Amino acid sequence: MTEPKLGKVTTVGAMALGKDYAAQECSVARALEVVGERWTLLVVRDALYGVRRYNDFLAHLGIPRAVLATRLQTLTAAGVLEKRPCERRPGRHEYVVTERGRALWPTLCVLGTWGMDTFGHDRPTRYFRHAACGTELGPVGECPACGGLVPVEDVEMLPGPGLDPDPVDPVSRELLKPRRLLQPVEIDPV
Repeated sequence: MTEPKLGKVTTVGAMALGKDYAAQECSVARALEVVGERWTLLVVRDALYGVRRYNDFLAHLGIPRAVLATRLQTLTAAGVLEKRPCERRPGRHEYVVTERGRALWPTLCVLGTWGMDTFGHDRPTRYFRHAACGTELGPVGECPACGGLVPVEDVEMLPGPGLDPDPVDPVSRELLKPRRLLQPVEIDPV
């Protein structure tokens, strides 16, 4: 019998934890290599909401700078986001969701539904509806009226009663307005 091949290992107490999923032959494990870190799906969520600039991610997420820089680098290297020169601010860059990143939308829908159902929040923070017909989306981003999965660019986001009606950061204030997903958040620089 041969021993299983392990990735890099860090010891915590008496238990060894792998640093990666190299020994796993599993598509979930491969996906977690890209999106499994604690902040990563929140960065993707914000990018789908239209957040594109580094400072806007910082303001909305409250994420440490070094962590954000690493997450953006990882997501760009994996083809989930594309780093482009910012048209409105020469010399700056923005992060735009790619097709690979758009494909994460149903995953985020399901995770959000699970979070609402599991943790008993009775006041939703956001509603998502099919812009073409106005129907609220189902748990995986599907339109019950039209049938089928709604492309992320055809999803309208509206604030729910669980959101703070007077947030401190300008990105949260902008996201209180009804908007299509992927529509860039435009915050005037201070």
